[in-house]
Amino acid sequence: MAKGGNHNENLKSFKKGESGNPSGHPKGVKNRSTILKKWIEVAAECINPETKKKLPGTVEDKIALSLITKALSGDVQAIKEINDTLYGKIADKQEMKYPDGVTINLVHGK
Repeated sequence: MAKGGNHNENLKSFKKGESGNPSGHPKGVKNRSTILKKWIEVAAECINPETKKKLPGTVEDKIALSLITKALSGDVQAIKEINDTLYGKIADKQEMKYPDGVTINLVHGK
């Protein structure tokens, strides 16, 4: 068992203008989300999954069409991803029945 005592004695607030990680993330460096948003909007040639014709679009369109193409070939994970995106994830419902007849519904997800 651990010895008693105040475990917060080493915790101190930083002074105004002082960083807890002075050699951390440099100013002006873009995070991954910002970089992805930039590149996902770039023009790209897309292929219609039904007609196989080339059409103009963006990288985002190309990714969506790739997912649709996988779903059309029977990829269950791709189908699930599309359904979850369009209609929301299906909640996991469970029921508990007690001997006295009381039923409690438990919902997980969403």
